[in-house]
Amino acid sequence: MYVFHDPILLKKLIIAFLISFLTTFLLIYPIIKVAIRFNIMDIPNKRKVNKVPIPRMGGLGIVLGATLGLLYLRPFQEHLLEIAIGAIIVVITGLLDDKFSLPPLIKLVGQLIPAVILIFAGIDIERISLPFFGIVELSVPLRFVITAIWIIGITNAINLIDGLDGLASGVSTIALASIMVMAFLDGRLFVISLCITLIGSNLGFLIHNFHPAKVYMGDTGSLFLGYSIAVISILGLFKKVTLLGFIIPVIVLALPIFDTLFAIIRRAKNGEKIMNPDKKHIHHQLLNSGFSHRETVLIMYGISIIFGILAILFSRASLGLLLLIAFLSCIMIFFMAELVGLVGRGKKTFINSFKKLFLVNKGNHPTK
Repeated sequence: MYVFHDPILLKKLIIAFLISFLTTFLLIYPIIKVAIRFNIMDIPNKRKVNKVPIPRMGGLGIVLGATLGLLYLRPFQEHLLEIAIGAIIVVITGLLDDKFSLPPLIKLVGQLIPAVILIFAGIDIERISLPFFGIVELSVPLRFVITAIWIIGITNAINLIDGLDGLASGVSTIALASIMVMAFLDGRLFVISLCITLIGSNLGFLIHNFHPAKVYMGDTGSLFLGYSIAVISILGLFKKVTLLGFIIPVIVLALPIFDTLFAIIRRAKNGEKIMNPDKKHIHHQLLNSGFSHRETVLIMYGISIIFGILAILFSRASLGLLLLIAFLSCIMIFFMAELVGLVGRGKKTFINSFKKLFLVNKGNHPTK
């Protein structure tokens, strides 16, 4: 809370946000030219929604914008070097994949190495708090496994949700904003610094990326954002020792987490390779239900905002409110599971009811 009472610090955070925002916004123009020059393009195919080739590698602007914002703030963190090295490895992996389309195993190695670096540096999930059991300290091997799964899982979750114009950058921004609010309340300055610069660079990129997109972030951006959010959540959320504190990061990132989890279950159920991409994610199902590109993205934003608010409330709630939030979260997760056809036998009762309500409200507005 002390951050609110330090006008100089608040001013620096605002300046860092503007640096990140403007740097990313301006750098996208030359990045687009470089991507076209070296043929780093997203080529349309039956799985993708774009109809024409779009420059990739826009995520490099997000990386550079956030970096300049952090260089201005210079926040202290004893393991900042290890975090930075991990980020560089992830960005290089993303750049190579944008250009050469790396095999899934190589991409996985490019995510595992940063995870190992962070774990050996001491950035890991040390404990979780459970009802009736209290704080449960994890053994070193278990900490290693859970932390690696979390970092790789969140990195891939943001990567997989990057399927529509403005989707990954918008969902990431909402998740980062939710974490930042909780970091403000807890006085975690380093987490605030990371969030504010990433939000600024994300929004600077989103101007170019919202439908119809002029550039895609590519794996350069989605892997970097996923890695950054995974690290931030470990530093800012898993360190909380409140009742059911370990659930907070899961709620914040529920949309990308469960979209990825449902994809794994769906592919395993259908006998498909888990790493093979498809066109059955939540955003694809919304498109198939008749929503436009922009409407689908805005609905996804709405889902993310709801989860973000629930997570903030969850971090400060009494036991009764915790149960209510858990119930609402379960309803939202069921809604997502129904969208991808894992429950309801394909009837999509929730989405059809929502669509009817949406169309009725849309029809009630007179045209000018």
